[in-house]
Amino acid sequence: MRNLAILAFLLLGLASAPAGAATASWHSLTPAQQEALAPLSQQWDNLPEQQQHRLLKTAKRYPNLAPEQKSRFRDRLETWSKLTPEQRDAAREKYRAFRKVPAEHREQVKRMVRQSQEEKVRQSASGVPAAPPSLQP
Repeated sequence: MRNLAILAFLLLGLASAPAGAATASWHSLTPAQQEALAPLSQQWDNLPEQQQHRLLKTAKRYPNLAPEQKSRFRDRLETWSKLTPEQRDAAREKYRAFRKVPAEHREQVKRMVRQSQEEKVRQSASGVPAAPPSLQP
């Protein structure tokens, strides 16, 4: 009976708490956290709590990164922040699929993706439209 009363009290407390109470507002972040997460400054207050926690956990490592690693981190975060929800879902799905590739083949897959990206850059620079995938060698 006592446990039931405690459970009811906890549930009441959770139910009465505002939905976003545990989320951190952008202005409550430390300067180091704001520096690391700057590409998300406009979106931060609207991110789900779970995503904020993951990002804050990642941002803890930011001060210890080398300058080129910091730049790469910010660039990737900025690119991610500009994706639509559909593009993010597609990226997550590609990541899940890549994790299923055996470790000995991952480097080969990475090389193929890099080559494909480089080819797209060359084609866009030359003004020649890319051939459909079925026609590419």
